Amino acid sequence: MTTEVVITATDDGSYRISGDVVVLDAAGNAFPTVAGRDVFLCRCGHSANKPFCDGSHGREGFSAVERAVVAGDQAAPTG
Repeated sequence: MTTEVVITATDDGSYRISGDVVVLDAAGNAFPTVAGRDVFLCRCGHSANKPFCDGSHGREGFSAVERAVVAGDQAAPTG
């Protein structure tokens, strides 16, 4: 059974991904992860362990505090 995947943009930090997730590189190779553990992906660009967060955002002073738009106000962008 697959669990729901939840991605949280943490305040001034990484993306936290909870649930059954596989992280792939551009060639389709899976990065090693631990089953049942949340994955934290870098979004500041300074991690020495990309795509994973290594806490560099704190040292670099990364700042981002996104909030979701109230339902009906704006559609989510598509890629």
